[in-house]
Amino acid sequence: FSKVDVNGPNAHPVWKFLKSNQAVGTHDIGWNFDKFLVNKDGHVVKRVKGANKPFQLEKDILALLEESG
Repeated sequence: FSKVDVNGPNAHPVWKFLKSNQAVGTHDIGWNFDKFLVNKDGHVVKRVKGANKPFQLEKDILALLEESG
């Protein structure tokens, strides 16, 4: 619950992990509202840029919930 770096050499490990998946792109986070969808196995499956609305992940979230069945 503290301020952390999200880019660069001092980036927090959580942000390094989220950006490490080639499928979602490894670009720096330019806006603090980027969203990452992580499946039940801990794999990042999608990244949505900050300007997009959370509801744009609805279909992907529902599909992952069905897989979890």
